[in-house]
Amino acid sequence: MSFTDWAGTSDALLVVAIVGYIAAMALHAAELVAPARVHVTAGAGVTASAPVTDGHRARLLGRAALAVTAAAVLTHLGCAVTRALAAGRVPWGNMYEFIVASCLIAMLTWLAIALTRPVRAVGLFVTLTAALLLGGAGRAHVQAEALMPALQSPWLRVHVAAAALATGLFLIGFVVTALYLLRTRHDADPARHAGTIGAQLPAAVGLDRIALRMHVIAFPIWTFAIATGAIWAEAAWGRYWGWDPKETWAFVSWALYACYLHARTTTGWRGKRAAALACAAWASMLINVFAVNILVKGLHSYAGW
Repeated sequence: MSFTDWAGTSDALLVVAIVGYIAAMALHAAELVAPARVHVTAGAGVTASAPVTDGHRARLLGRAALAVTAAAVLTHLGCAVTRALAAGRVPWGNMYEFIVASCLIAMLTWLAIALTRPVRAVGLFVTLTAALLLGGAGRAHVQAEALMPALQSPWLRVHVAAAALATGLFLIGFVVTALYLLRTRHDADPARHAGTIGAQLPAAVGLDRIALRMHVIAFPIWTFAIATGAIWAEAAWGRYWGWDPKETWAFVSWALYACYLHARTTTGWRGKRAAALACAAWASMLINVFAVNILVKGLHSYAGW
């Protein structure tokens, strides 16, 4: 296939992946609200119909949602691979490609979690987030092409790959943390929040455990990404650190996540306070990925626009 063919295939696969994630999201939503009518005894041998949750139907919908998610992830992977073939390089050289790569890491991670732990209800929010981010990536789409000379370095494969890996893991950590906050809100007053989303979520302790694990794994990878970025900066610009906007926000994110992990070991800061800190750290990551690339001019302004 030619360059144009690979590029067109990649773009088409992105659309299919987004549609797949939306379909999976719809199936997850149907799983959570799947009503059925069963017969219950009302007395004197009389039966009546009452709405209850049909566990079997819900399980079928949940399994279908995971199957569709897996198909969307494979399509998503195909999008990244064909992008690499079209560009003749690794597929994370600009903002569009970085978002696609980070979301792919996040969805692969989510599949691994969903297949090994009873947290399938979280899939509704993970697929929603993936669809939104990939839709945003589509708006930032640029043609596949060779990189500018400043990016033609072996460090691109290491530094940006580590950043994308950490970002994908932090993304899952954020989604689960946000749901943990919803669940704890429900648990604080179950009667008041009986019909809310929080009531449908897995137990708060399980969500908290997954969120912490994602952050514990991602943090050293993010640290490694910053360190390799500094080494690359010295080779390219003659200094390890220059407080360029992206460098600054990478450090802000690192500091916030370090505070979160420290808070998890500090009495009085566990639970909601620590979770809120993790959400603030993810907000700083979004600023780094979107605002710094789009609104700020600096040495790292590689959005491709």
